[in-house]
Amino acid sequence: MAGGPSTGSSPAPADTPGGAPAPSPQGPDSLFGLAGRVAIVTGASAGLGARFAQVLARAGASVVVAARRADRIEALAHAIGEERALAVPTDVSDPDQVARLIDRAVEHFGRLDVLVNNAGANRIVPAEEETTDSFSQVVAVNLTGVFTGCREAARIMLPQGSGSIVNITSALGLIGALGMPQASYCASKGGVVNLTRELASQWAGRGVRVNAIAPGWFPSEMAAPMFEERGQRYIQRTVPARRGGAEHELDGVLLFLASDASTYVMGQTIAVDGGWTSV
Repeated sequence: MAGGPSTGSSPAPADTPGGAPAPSPQGPDSLFGLAGRVAIVTGASAGLGARFAQVLARAGASVVVAARRADRIEALAHAIGEERALAVPTDVSDPDQVARLIDRAVEHFGRLDVLVNNAGANRIVPAEEETTDSFSQVVAVNLTGVFTGCREAARIMLPQGSGSIVNITSALGLIGALGMPQASYCASKGGVVNLTRELASQWAGRGVRVNAIAPGWFPSEMAAPMFEERGQRYIQRTVPARRGGAEHELDGVLLFLASDASTYVMGQTIAVDGGWTSV
C-alpha cells in the first residue's frame, strides 16, 4: 500500500519468498488515515473529482489537483490550503502533460502515494452516427489517459515499493447503457475495468495496488440530465435503490482503496450504484 513515512505497512519486497503480510495498523484512524502521504486527483475541476480531493485532504493527505480548467483547480487548491494542495493544469489525453503532472507532484511534495484517475468525457449518440474521431477522443481521455497516468505513477511508485492507484470507471463499464446510446463511453470504461485487473496482476508483487470504483448515477456536470425529471424517472425505474447516489456515498470506498484498509485488495472494481448492476 501507499507508504507514508509514519507507517510500516508497505508490502514486502518482491524477492521475499512467498511475500510477507503487511503489518496491521492500529485503530480506524490509522487504518483509513493518509497522514504524510501525497495524492493526485485528475478531473478535479468539478463534481466527483473535486470531492475526492477534499476527502483525501481531510484524511490527512497532501493533494495535487489536475484538470484542464486552471481557474477551478486553483480555487480548489486554495480552499484545501496552499500548504497542503497544488494545482497543475493537465489534459490527460496528452502524455507529456501527464508525465509533467507526476513530476510536479514529486518535486513539490517529495513523493507520490495515491493516484486517482478520475478525468472523463462522453458522447451520447447512436453508434451508427458516431464518427471514428469522436470515438477516439473519448477513448483518449477515458482509457488511454488512465493508462498513461498509471504508467507514469508507476515510474515513481515501483522503485519506492508502495502505492495505491484508484481508477474511476463507471457502472456503464459493466453493463450497456440502455436507452442512452454512448458506445465510446461504455467501451472505454469497460476497458478501464480490465486494464485495472491487468496492471494489478503486473504490479501487486512489487508493492503497487491498482483498483477501480464504478459509480452509478451521482450528481456531476456529465450526469446533470439524469437529475432532472426525465432522468429521475429512469433512475427510479432501473435502480433498485430508486434514487441516485449522494456525493458523500463514494467517500468510504475511496478512502478504503487509497489507505491501508485495503492492503490485500488488488485488481478489483467496486460498483457503488444502488444495486443497478446487480439486476
